Amino acid sequence: MTDSASDRAARLAHLRREGLEKGDPVPLPLTLAAMFHLPGDPAGVSQYGRFANPTWDGVEKLLGHLEDATAVAFPSGMAAISAVLFSLLRTGERVLLPSDGYYTVRVLAERFLVPMGIGFDTRPTAGFLEDGFDGYRLVFLETPANPGLDLCDIAAVAKKARAAGALVIADNTTMTPYGQRPLDLGVDAVVAADTKAPNGHSDTLFGHVTSRNETIVAAVRDWRKLAGGIPGPFEAWLVHRGLETLEVRFERMCNSAELIATRLRDHPRVRALRYPGLKDDPGHALAVRQMQRFGFLIGLTLGSADEAEAFIDRCALIQPATSFGGVHTSAERRARWGDAVDAGFVRLSIGCEPTEELWNAIASALEG
Repeated sequence: MTDSASDRAARLAHLRREGLEKGDPVPLPLTLAAMFHLPGDPAGVSQYGRFANPTWDGVEKLLGHLEDATAVAFPSGMAAISAVLFSLLRTGERVLLPSDGYYTVRVLAERFLVPMGIGFDTRPTAGFLEDGFDGYRLVFLETPANPGLDLCDIAAVAKKARAAGALVIADNTTMTPYGQRPLDLGVDAVVAADTKAPNGHSDTLFGHVTSRNETIVAAVRDWRKLAGGIPGPFEAWLVHRGLETLEVRFERMCNSAELIATRLRDHPRVRALRYPGLKDDPGHALAVRQMQRFGFLIGLTLGSADEAEAFIDRCALIQPATSFGGVHTSAERRARWGDAVDAGFVRLSIGCEPTEELWNAIASALEG
């Protein structure tokens, strides 16, 4: 971890101290309120539960600190993505999406943007710089792509797309601000599902948008207020609590993933392996340049769908689930959702279990 990341992590746990009065609770209070005491002029205070909430303010302060930007919280990662797309795009404009990123974004575009007269194209992440960006109002990238873990050059995409007049949005769900910093590389806004590692305990949905462009911030805030896509205060409180331990968990998960990926690469049952931290991975050189860590997601391909399912079911330290980033190691066969991956492809999300014990369980499950 870089010195700046360590400094952000150290200060994050003490951000609340800055505004505390004597006798105030040190942990963030949970404010369950739809209405607030509001005599006279309503400006400058909490007014109504759809507009603001002190618990949102707390989690947005932490997210903004980690991103060095303004954060706007949402009830899920897709709510954050939707806010960006619907608040920034207009009829007649076009958006570029990754063909191998999270599939729900493409489904959203097909079902709701297209009928509104907003066109979209797709392009594979590894070839995202090909064919340029002329004619796009918005370029949406995800790197490493979920689930295949291909990478694209964030700084190069941002430079060329912005030169062509496009806004550039990066989905940083797989990496968190500790592993990769797209805003520092030139994108206009970051979206993420804090459901994953930032919360870390697989018990709530959450998302956020961060940007250093106040026009974008104002647009997504207005969308949230007027469309009603607001997070619940209890969910915000849970994510705030998770963020306080993110640095510790992320470090453990990445360290374990780096070791386990090296061992999986040489395992005879593994037909193919993707992990940006491996020197022979197609994205490794780029990962070294633009990522602070290589992440906790590993893509491994086994001999068949049945073999992949059996491996997941047999491993006592793998939770079969369609999410990632929690304290539990989890895995799923992504082809079951229609992703363009091999039938035996497994997305493995390394958790916080002791590394050697986790490896022993994985190795045993691979042997059958």
